Amino acid sequence: MKNGDHDFRHESMQDRETIVELLSSLQQGLEKGTLRFSDEDNEIVLEPSGLLNLAIKASSNAELNVLDVRISWQGSKADKLKKQLKISDC
Repeated sequence: MKNGDHDFRHESMQDRETIVELLSSLQQGLEKGTLRFSDEDNEIVLEPSGLLNLAIKASSNAELNVLDVRISWQGSKADKLKKQLKISDC
């Protein structure tokens, strides 16, 4: 799914053990360089490479505890090199 923009979003209630299993699968996918996310409605395959940006945010209050983990990266250098620079005078 390299052509065009694709989004995958999934939200569900899971027990802690299932979350641990999903995080383990995420770790294995990162190690292999391919992450496949799917549910009944959608699927996306990501291929992380190069330097990855890791952002972690945790918050807690009386009503809600939240842990956000975000991993992001830009396309490979080869993808960047494919873009052509155009310069024109007006």
